[in-house]
Amino acid sequence: MLNVLTVPAFQDNYLWLIHDGTHAAAVDPGDAEPILAALDAHGLSLAAILLTHHHADHVGGVPALLARHSVPVFGPRNDGIDVVSRTLTGGDQVVLDRPALRLEVIDVPGHTRGHIAYHAPEQGWLFCGDTLFAGGCGRLFEGTPEQMAASLMKLAGLPEQTQVFCAHEYTLSNLRFAAAVEPGNEALQERIRAEQAKRDAGQPTVPTTVGLEKATNPFLRYAEPAIADQMIAAGHVSSREPIAVFAALRAWKNVFR
Repeated sequence: MLNVLTVPAFQDNYLWLIHDGTHAAAVDPGDAEPILAALDAHGLSLAAILLTHHHADHVGGVPALLARHSVPVFGPRNDGIDVVSRTLTGGDQVVLDRPALRLEVIDVPGHTRGHIAYHAPEQGWLFCGDTLFAGGCGRLFEGTPEQMAASLMKLAGLPEQTQVFCAHEYTLSNLRFAAAVEPGNEALQERIRAEQAKRDAGQPTVPTTVGLEKATNPFLRYAEPAIADQMIAAGHVSSREPIAVFAALRAWKNVFR
């Protein structure tokens, strides 16, 4: 039986440990100390490291982990990460013996040029780094709106019950933006109440699910007529063309407060 440990880091990052009670794979360990502490607290041995993209808050802890544990480092072929020992691209698979885990690799450029995500089909888990967030998506630091929209649609095509383990606790701010974009979405209003209750109780809002994101996340709903109407009425875009709406959504989110 596999489980996922949530490991908070920095101000709002989530690092992940996929484990079988004995061996663990660390996902995007931007800081080594919380990972080492979690391994020790749960009696786990690090067996592998999985990286989604090159940003420091996702890879910064790898050298210190490798100094303590000689393990393979899986990561994107096209994102320039020196510590990666086994490079991956879309369509590849990662098969680990310990913990026993099979992951499908999905290319999801947009946030960075070479960003990848890991899908565990047997468990119904998705580790997507900074591509899809609960209620939002990553900034377009290196990619284009077309690339990010296509990447998000790949993830939206996974089974709706798939649990989405994204890398940041941005949910409430993302949902405030979503409410400005789609004020008539009743599922979104219900979600805001539920997620606020979790945060009030000191609980994480992640993982989310693909189905919940499809119902409430404007970056998966950019082709909805109501969103185009709202964006045009607010003066953020003059066209109903879906990619134009998506690009305008991301540009508005960049400055939304």
